[in-house]
Amino acid sequence: MIKLLKYLKPYSFLIFGAVALLFLQAMCDLSLPDYMADIVNTGVMMGKVNYILQTGGKMILITLLGTAASVTVGYFAAMTAAGVAHDVRSDLFKKIEQFANTEFDKFSTASLITRTTNDITQIQTVLVMMIRLVIYAPILGVGGVIKAISSSASMSWIIGVAVICLSGLIMVLFSLVMPKFKMIQKLVDRLNLVSRENIEGMLVIRAFNTQKFELNRFDKANMDLTSTNLYVNRVMTLMMPAMMLIMNLVSVLIVWVGANQVSSFHMNIGDMMAYMQYAMQIIMAFLMMSMMFIILPRAAVSADRVSEVLETEASILDPIKPVHFKEDFYPEIEFRNVNFCYPGGQDNVLHHISFCARAGQTTAIIGSTGSGKSTLVNLVMRFYDVTSGEILIGGLDIRTVTRKALRDKIGYVPQKSVLFSGSIKSNLYYGDKNSTKENVEKASAIAQATEFIASEEEGYDAIIAQGGTNVSGGQKQRLSIARALVKNAPIYIFDDTFSALDLKTDQNLRAALKKEKGQSTILLIAQRVSTIMNAEQIIVLDNGHIVGSGTHRELLKNCEVYQEIALSQLSEEELAT
Repeated sequence: MIKLLKYLKPYSFLIFGAVALLFLQAMCDLSLPDYMADIVNTGVMMGKVNYILQTGGKMILITLLGTAASVTVGYFAAMTAAGVAHDVRSDLFKKIEQFANTEFDKFSTASLITRTTNDITQIQTVLVMMIRLVIYAPILGVGGVIKAISSSASMSWIIGVAVICLSGLIMVLFSLVMPKFKMIQKLVDRLNLVSRENIEGMLVIRAFNTQKFELNRFDKANMDLTSTNLYVNRVMTLMMPAMMLIMNLVSVLIVWVGANQVSSFHMNIGDMMAYMQYAMQIIMAFLMMSMMFIILPRAAVSADRVSEVLETEASILDPIKPVHFKEDFYPEIEFRNVNFCYPGGQDNVLHHISFCARAGQTTAIIGSTGSGKSTLVNLVMRFYDVTSGEILIGGLDIRTVTRKALRDKIGYVPQKSVLFSGSIKSNLYYGDKNSTKENVEKASAIAQATEFIASEEEGYDAIIAQGGTNVSGGQKQRLSIARALVKNAPIYIFDDTFSALDLKTDQNLRAALKKEKGQSTILLIAQRVSTIMNAEQIIVLDNGHIVGSGTHRELLKNCEVYQEIALSQLSEEELAT
């Protein structure tokens, strides 16, 4: 919680105003028992009706003033808590946007969602309670003790016994539930993770008839969270009955002791009633503080989880003094003796990678599964940084330019096509929000997406569901390719993005791409030999090593790995054409 206190600074005026009003509210509440004592001692006992009415009128005005202060404090508390939650959530999202793949390997998607939503909601709730109760309850409690002792010092031991009992109760309950509060948020993470996996993988679950297994897995995560919450709630439900028991016992004790003092003329009836009200105010103050003890531990855990993300330093940062690409930018990608090991890994997954992808040419990369093709692309995009060696674009080491400047030069299509909820138009303009309609239509035509877009009744305004679930895999890939082409970048990277296309569409797309984007550097990751046969340069990877480099015909003659891949997909007659 302490680490997030800086977010309270912009709302200090509201907090100071709330504190002043809380002090006013507490003073109003503490003054009422004295007026009640005056009414009983002077008005009722001596039959002064006018005095009763006058004093009662003052009590009504004081009550209205205290109520107005309470309502205003509630408004200030809500404004402060909502503002802090907004600021923390914004900073958290900005921080997550800066994360490289290394950080996403550390924090699961489900955990980040929980921290952005549930955890911040917990912080917001506790802020409202803290502003309304943390200041008010101590003032009420301390003021009540002072007033009670000044009213009757001989009965102060009753207040002492009540305070000791209340403090012991809160400490016992707090020690029981604190460990469980730390578990709850992790269990929420687990439940979100299972839910997310089940929803995203529903088709696979149905295909393998594993609904019962997944239901049991979800039920276990759900029951773990439920049982922990039930334990916490059952323990905390003991607090209210215990508080009421202490309150009633204190009332009985005050009446019993006070009655003896009244009968011996050591105390007035009104003073005894006032003393009882002060005792109730003290107990109510402890009750309010106990409510804070209920929600504060969980909020503290949530605050630590949020702070953990905010304090995580991104592994990939922009240079302090970045270099800028030249105006006559030449889109050439060069790998110089690049080695790469994943963070936490022991062995390199890429070894001594050196090659040059020239402007106006298509450089294809092929290899078996796990050979390091997508890892190589991730290095170009700076999703990871090289362990050793360097990658140059336009003659500059990509670590010397800003990530924005680097990625502005690249039209990237990931291996897993991702579409955002909205329309076809909004997804295509994602590549360049300032693009013209003609450019978008041209990119769609190159990506062979025009036909299925035209088949939609609403055309480019057709709705895309979340994750693109209402379009086929091939349509999703074509829209992803079109989105990258809208950017009109000097470099294009296609990470196995033609895999869901039929051979005819694949061929037409590559032909249109060569015709319209022939001056750009194209880095093409592929599994199908037919997709890369006409590439000016083909790099063959095997277990992170380059084992072959050249044209299709050259590799068929001198690269055994390429020969094996090619013959496993095409016949010798097809390869010879």
